[in-house]
Amino acid sequence: SSPHLVQVRERIRINGQPISKDLFNKYFWLVYNRLEETKDLVRSSMPAYFRFLTIMAFHVFLQEKVDLAVVEVGIGGAYDCTNIIRAPVVCGVSSLGIDHTSILGDTMEKIAWQKGGIFKPGVPAFTVAQPERPLEVLRERAQERKVRWWWGCGWGVPRGGGLSLLSPQCPLYLCPELDDFEEGCRGLELGLAGAHQRSNAALALQLARTWLQRRSCQGLGELKEVPPSTELAGRPLPLAPAFQLTDAMIQGLRDTEWLGRTQVLSHGPVTWYLDGAHTTSSIQACVRWFRQAALNQDKPHDGSEVRVLLFNATGDRDTAALLKLLLPCHFDYAVFCPNFTEVSVANNADQQNFNVTLENALTRCLENQRTWTRLLEEKGGQDPWLPSPLRVGGLLQPAPARGSLLLVPPAPRPLNSPALVFPCLAQALRWVAQGRDPHLAAPVASGAHPHPAASSGAVLLREAAAVRVLVTGSLHLVGGALRLLDPALSQ
Repeated sequence: SSPHLVQVRERIRINGQPISKDLFNKYFWLVYNRLEETKDLVRSSMPAYFRFLTIMAFHVFLQEKVDLAVVEVGIGGAYDCTNIIRAPVVCGVSSLGIDHTSILGDTMEKIAWQKGGIFKPGVPAFTVAQPERPLEVLRERAQERKVRWWWGCGWGVPRGGGLSLLSPQCPLYLCPELDDFEEGCRGLELGLAGAHQRSNAALALQLARTWLQRRSCQGLGELKEVPPSTELAGRPLPLAPAFQLTDAMIQGLRDTEWLGRTQVLSHGPVTWYLDGAHTTSSIQACVRWFRQAALNQDKPHDGSEVRVLLFNATGDRDTAALLKLLLPCHFDYAVFCPNFTEVSVANNADQQNFNVTLENALTRCLENQRTWTRLLEEKGGQDPWLPSPLRVGGLLQPAPARGSLLLVPPAPRPLNSPALVFPCLAQALRWVAQGRDPHLAAPVASGAHPHPAASSGAVLLREAAAVRVLVTGSLHLVGGALRLLDPALSQ
């Protein structure tokens, strides 16, 4: 799976646990040295980061003799390096969203075409409810998966002869709703919060059922082949059967954990809500989850609750669209910072991205800050909870070497300055926590926050009975926050 949050070993897991440091070290150098010995002298470069780790993961699984490997594609599917598996047991496509548009295309239909590239002839595939046109594209991609004629002498046929491989097209099915599995289960409990996880759970059940049927397990519901000419009663795809869940399945759904996805860390008066949402659809799901998990809770007796957004986004994502979706959460402050845990990333090799400079990352944060301030101004006349419109001017210059606060809109009333930028995650988290989270040191008194707006905001954070912080926009941001908030994950 990818990306990792804290340590690269998270990408390669056996029985749910990241492989050990010793095992990672052993297989890394084994694969590296073998590639070094056999590489093309003309094209002497090694595989890129993700491709190398994919090769290494396959090697680990083969050498460790796993019974079943679950492989998540990196980006897209059709041209992803994970797509070299010729005959998987089963394929699955979860809810589609607009992401990586520079690579996959700028419409849901183009993205669906890429995702459908993982389908294989004769291999069952499942998807969940999708918009009509992308679902049609997935169906078309499944119907295309027919093996063609091969001519010549290189395919195990007589010289000059031909071979017709008549494998069926990829049978694609729609997953039933999770509610359909609950008969006799008294309501299924999911370990992952959020309504959107229910479709993920339904897909997981169908993938698991296919594997169990391969192992000759009985009573799990049969798939029925539907001839192409058969009318599907208004449905674009045949519906896979719901089935009686085993006790192990029920427990598996209940015990599922996945760091950085709808995760809550309660550290005294500061509660951190972490979700790596980074597309419009996933941010919408994140907002629904956060409002239910945090905003609907009873307010402190004295009513002093401060809500903070910690946000960053990477790649070619439309951050203005993402930030606009977050407005209904009614944050008192929005904090922007790069994904670097510290200004100096020398000691954080697992989270170092050599494709992004600190300067570029900070520029993006400053743009996000200006966007947030503009969105607040546009909404200021409509929502009474927002401060009066702000006029941004006299901006502070970036000074990451001194560890100073980078940029604060100098409002006439500093208490109402809603957007701040920090050069790294450590400084952002310390400012939010104000020494009230035992896992984080208090911010440095001198030099760290020279602007009065930062000091005034700090008073509210220090005196609030509850501080609720949503960290979202990037899985890498969430991973960096986890590294600082839960040091045990780095062991």
